[in-house]
Amino acid sequence: MDFIVLLNIIVLIALISVLYALKKKHVKFSTRVFIALGLGILLGAALQLIYGAGAEEVANTVPWYNIVGTGYVKLLQMIAMPLIFISILVAFTKMKIGKNFGKIAALILAILIGTTAISAAIGITTTAIFDLDATQILQGDAEVARGEALVERSESLAAASLPQQIIELFPANPFADLTGSRSTSTIAVVIFSAFLGFAYLSVARKEQETAATIKKGIDAIYALIMGVVRIVLRLTPYGILAIMARTVATSDYGAIYSLGKFVIASYVALILVFIVHLLILTLTGLNPVTYVKKAAETLLFAFTSRTSAGALPLNIQTQTSRLGVPEGIANFSASFGLSIGQNGCAGVYPAMLAVMIAPTVGINPLSPGFIATVIIVVAISSFGVAGVGGGATFAAILVLSALDLPIALAGVLISVEPLIDMGRTALNVSGSMTAGVTTARVTGELDKEVYDTPSSTKQLIDA
Repeated sequence: MDFIVLLNIIVLIALISVLYALKKKHVKFSTRVFIALGLGILLGAALQLIYGAGAEEVANTVPWYNIVGTGYVKLLQMIAMPLIFISILVAFTKMKIGKNFGKIAALILAILIGTTAISAAIGITTTAIFDLDATQILQGDAEVARGEALVERSESLAAASLPQQIIELFPANPFADLTGSRSTSTIAVVIFSAFLGFAYLSVARKEQETAATIKKGIDAIYALIMGVVRIVLRLTPYGILAIMARTVATSDYGAIYSLGKFVIASYVALILVFIVHLLILTLTGLNPVTYVKKAAETLLFAFTSRTSAGALPLNIQTQTSRLGVPEGIANFSASFGLSIGQNGCAGVYPAMLAVMIAPTVGINPLSPGFIATVIIVVAISSFGVAGVGGGATFAAILVLSALDLPIALAGVLISVEPLIDMGRTALNVSGSMTAGVTTARVTGELDKEVYDTPSSTKQLIDA
């Protein structure tokens, strides 16, 4: 290790110490995350400014920063599957949701899939307005390599027929799926958890004492996993600091500049879909400004961490403690939202890619038939999209393959993927929260007093 790398590491440690000192002074969690975000951007920009883009000093420093940044992401991945599993199982143990399960599940799924279809339509419209075309984007070595990797992945998916792809959603080995061994592991875990939940409801109807014992065990496991979750989430400011420093230090600003129109169009689409979320809440008689204020901390976490699954505990807690959603509905909407109907990754992104790539094979992307096909394919393909990184890529491959469009051209966006993925992830989480709040409101389960009371905006992370 040379002196320059050691110095860069010392700077990171010093900034981590600053964040820890703020924690000791009981500075709010969301404030510390914002500060970590700013410090990470400044540190990354300083590294690139001092040493230059692609400098050896930066390349040698990044692996050490990854110990904190990537290590934090891996810890989030560690808790993701167990948390999805137990959250859905706990939802079934809530008596209210057991009595009205069919209506609640149908509403949640309808909102998730419906908003994804709307997201696709908005993505198509935004792409048309900004006149985006994949052929206009220059491809470097990284983009070509990315395109080739996507083609290889798509070929493995294309080898299976549609019925085989549907079968892949089912959990032949739920313990293997709990490790995230397959691209469809998330939906497989959801299905396995649902089977156990239905089994619990069956036991509860026939053997109440046994059901009480099962519920007690499930609650105990849930409490234990949530304890682990809280420990990991307390590391968020440090993880965000390292992630942002690495991202900014290694970003190709020339590529970002050349793809600036796509980045702007993407965020315009994401913001419009978020406005749709607010309109849905408004139509149910809820104040959208209240939602924004109370969901902001969780959406910020999703934005900076870029993991919908990692945001699951904050998602559930925001719905229950701040927005007045019953725990059962919150668990279902948040957990289902990880694998079904992700508005950003499975809605906006693949639809924009489809419209951008269509002209390269002589297809008019604005023909009514093509637009309708894209929206339908996007909605259907949104099932089984993982929420632990790579979900947008998986969704794009499915959609482009179904439309018989060249996969390789999706690689041209690799340079701006991290920048756009932050907004996509926040929108995914907002979509699942909107589904939970709206479902609770429509079914009469929402605690309106909690939703409207400003005092309910207590800290989500007590650390």
